[in-house]
Amino acid sequence: MISNGAVGPGAFWRFGVVAALLALGGCASTLSARVTTYQQWPVGTQGEYYRIVAEPQQAGNLEFGAFSDMLRASIGPTGLREATGDARARFDVRMQYGTELKQTWVQRYDDAYLNDGWMGPAFGGYYGGWGGWGGGIFYRPAVVTVPVDVYHNTLTVTITDQSQQGREVYRATAVHRSDADNLAAVMPYLMQAIFDDFPGNNGQVREVRYDLPR
Repeated sequence: MISNGAVGPGAFWRFGVVAALLALGGCASTLSARVTTYQQWPVGTQGEYYRIVAEPQQAGNLEFGAFSDMLRASIGPTGLREATGDARARFDVRMQYGTELKQTWVQRYDDAYLNDGWMGPAFGGYYGGWGGWGGGIFYRPAVVTVPVDVYHNTLTVTITDQSQQGREVYRATAVHRSDADNLAAVMPYLMQAIFDDFPGNNGQVREVRYDLPR
């Protein structure tokens, strides 16, 4: 699934963070996330009201306020409307987010020149005479498995239905893996991934990919 990052609700947020994303991701032109969705969404909710509910540790938090604006932009296409003032809301919307540092294992050539990018595996991992140059001494360095750090930037959004005694009717989690702790930069995309194809299928796991503005 590819969505143009320059189109649709919330696009203005993405333009503000694209420079940071490109700086962190090198030449990457897309951003991907894995979304897991559980839902028992009621019928006939078009035009119903929702309210964003802050957890105690989120109340008055500027970061939470910024992420709430992103949520408003992304939830708009669902047909729900935000309750203002003392207006009664049928749905309470909560979000949890954070970055977790994990370690994974990757394979690479056990060679200083290849690892530094001087020759690289583009030549098949051989030294000494590409195509027979230099006397034809060929050497394939060993492949080793090494640990690398991976940041899991995660957003979970839950919606409860007050007309059903606060029963949870929607829960979705979006995870973007990166070599950097860049939650603020990827949050607009995680938020859109949560509400793309809303409400989706119960128990659905999908990969989404968004084009980054150039």
